[in-house]
This record gives sequence, C-alpha cells and structure tokens, in this order.
Amino acid sequence: MERRPFGPVPRDVAVIGQGTWYIDDAHRPTAVAALRRGLDLGMSHFDTAEMYGDAEIVVGEAIAGRRDAVFLVSKVLPGNASRAGTVAACERSLARLRTDRLDCYLLHWPGPHPLEDTFAAFERLRDQGKILSWGVSNFDVPDLEAAWKAGGKGRIACNQVLYHLEERAIEHAVQPWCEAHGVAVVAYSPFGHDTFPDPGTPGGRLLKSIAANHGATARQVALRFLVRRPSVFAIPKASSPEHAADNAGAGALSLTDAELARLDAAFPLGKRPRRLPML
Repeated sequence: MERRPFGPVPRDVAVIGQGTWYIDDAHRPTAVAALRRGLDLGMSHFDTAEMYGDAEIVVGEAIAGRRDAVFLVSKVLPGNASRAGTVAACERSLARLRTDRLDCYLLHWPGPHPLEDTFAAFERLRDQGKILSWGVSNFDVPDLEAAWKAGGKGRIACNQVLYHLEERAIEHAVQPWCEAHGVAVVAYSPFGHDTFPDPGTPGGRLLKSIAANHGATARQVALRFLVRRPSVFAIPKASSPEHAADNAGAGALSLTDAELARLDAAFPLGKRPRRLPML
C-alpha cells in the first residue's frame, strides 16, 4: 500500500484508507472482519466519527491488539464543539474506540461555536497526548481561511471532503488551497452514494476498459483517479472482507497519463457550485 505525507503530520499515511459511515448497519462480525482484512492489506487509515452511531465501537473491536498499526481519525459534531464540549466528545470517542489517543481529530463541519474555541480544545487535547493532530471536514475556501487564521500556520492536518468521479467540486478551489497550504485532502464517499457509474454507461464502459488493461476492477480505477495528486487520500467503506480487498488493490495501481486524461474527459469537472457539496 502506498503511503504519503499527511499534511504537517510527521507520519506517512496509507493513500487508501477505510471509511465507516453506516458500517454499524452491517452484520457486526462481517463489518469487523472487513476492517481487519483491510488493515492486513495496508489500509491502516481508519476514519470514523461520533455521528456514525456505533461505528466507533465497531472500529474499536476491529483494531483491538493492533492499535499501533492504525492511523485513527474521528470527528466531533459541530454542536458539541465548544471548548468543554470538544474535550468531552473526544473522551467519549476514546472510550468507544477503546484507545487512549487519536492520530487526528476533526471538526465535522463548520458550526455554531467559534473556531478559536474548538481549536483551543484541540490544542489542549494534543498537549495531553489524547490527539496527535487535528483538522477539519467539509470546509470550503472561506471556512479554510478562517480556520487558518484561528488555528495558526501549519496546524490544520487535513480537510475531509466529498469527492468522487461525478462530484469533483473540490478541484475548483478547495484542493488548490489545501495544496498551497500543506493540508491533506481526504475524499469521503469516493464511490458516491449509490451513484457509481453503471457498466452500461459511457463512463462505466471506460472504467471497465481501463481496468481490464491493468487486471484491476472499475472501483480500483476510480479510486486511483481520485488520488492521482499527492495531496489526496481516499477512505472507501467496505461491507465485506472481499470488498475491502478490492479497495486495497487501488493502493498499488498505476494509471497512465493518457488513461487519466480519458477519465478526466469522461467525468468532467463541471461548474463551480455556490456551496461545497456534502452529500
């Protein structure tokens, strides 16, 4: 599995990780087995959140005995992100995850509490060794500018955003801003929400054709396209060990410039939206 620098974090992180949104809806033993299989194959970047129901509990079970091998990320809900609320939320997440620390802790999206208060809580947690870095999620450029001012230069590890073949809005301004400021970009829902290109569509046929050239799958090709720039990571969810293995296969895939150009044309960027999409 390819690893890359993750913003200012002094540790390289797996380019393909594991998302856990709705993973608690799956059969618990199967969900745990999927996460463990992904970890076996190098997908050591685990992403979860307090908003995700029992996902943190599932993750805690999956990483038991292997915590040091995992780059573990969770998120605080904006409504909980006051100074005291952020600390309390982190403590709850740590308890559910059965660990003493997070590798990165994110504000899930901009909310009602001043960023200065949230980030002061993050720094307190970092001083205590309960988090090793912190970042944001679903932040557009004006939000990022405010976060940079509130948190200080070089403090924001990542911005986690919606990014898939048919939703490339971050490429207009968010991704360039993050690259210019040394902030990692983490793509959530990299296959869309039940919108992955059908094999019968032109885009779907192209994915299948490129995949065949590499002995890969269409989903592996899609993931590799998304992480083609060194600032970007992806966190697909897997519903089974077999699905996890398929996701992991994207970590070693290499697409040619011509293939990337064909995918870029088949799934055009489109116009910049007025607001950064979240769903």
